[in-house]
Amino acid sequence: MSENSLQNRLLIACAVAREAGALQKRRFLDRDNMIYKFKGPQDYLTATDGEVEKLVRERLLTAFPGDTFLGEEDGGQESDQTWVVDPIDGTSNFARGIAHFCVSIAFVHKGVASIGVIYQPMSDELFAAARGMGATLNGEPIKTSSTTSLDKSLLEVGRASRQPQATYLAMLDKVMATGVAIRGAGSGALAVANVAAGRVDGCFESHMYSWDCLAGLVLVEEAGGRVNDFLAGDGLLKGNVIFASAPGIAEELAALVGVPLPTLA
Repeated sequence: MSENSLQNRLLIACAVAREAGALQKRRFLDRDNMIYKFKGPQDYLTATDGEVEKLVRERLLTAFPGDTFLGEEDGGQESDQTWVVDPIDGTSNFARGIAHFCVSIAFVHKGVASIGVIYQPMSDELFAAARGMGATLNGEPIKTSSTTSLDKSLLEVGRASRQPQATYLAMLDKVMATGVAIRGAGSGALAVANVAAGRVDGCFESHMYSWDCLAGLVLVEEAGGRVNDFLAGDGLLKGNVIFASAPGIAEELAALVGVPLPTLA
């Protein structure tokens, strides 16, 4: 795909993300009328999830009718040019009145995640990246942190409900023994975006779906960080382990949590 075509998709994805985020914000502030249910344990679903996904789907496929769309709520199909979207990442926060959530839009071209856009409407922060073009936050370049020591690092570590608790706790104990600080804020997409922005030094979760993290992984790579090969196997449709890190701690941290990293070119 030409650089101009990729840049055009990036610009439109940014505009769509802002529109979707504005809708999220309106619904979030109208909390008296919010209704939610559970798809599974701690897996929230609101009417706004479907509403936002419909908006993003319509905007992107109108702009690029030859592309396909894969969304968290209504699914879709994959092709050589697929948009992968989480309409609200951090739905539990959204439903509970915590202003930490986002819309996440990724574009996969011939099996390579090539665009990542994440918009947090409550803080008006737009993270954007395209393969080979760098990563930005509200138009300004961002880079991963320069940390080289785990005992001075801050990580976001999530737990997938599909993961056995004992496995998660054993991993957490091993990682925390290095002296790292651990946090979790309820949005995988924003966790990865914050690695790209240098706010967090790394993040790890044993399983995420592609709509939760693909956009963030593009951001981290373009910001100079290290990520795992998330799309290996059937990661696009079935999800995978997710790892993103500042380069100075990536090898050590990946070894600790047992995630192979692609060899540097």
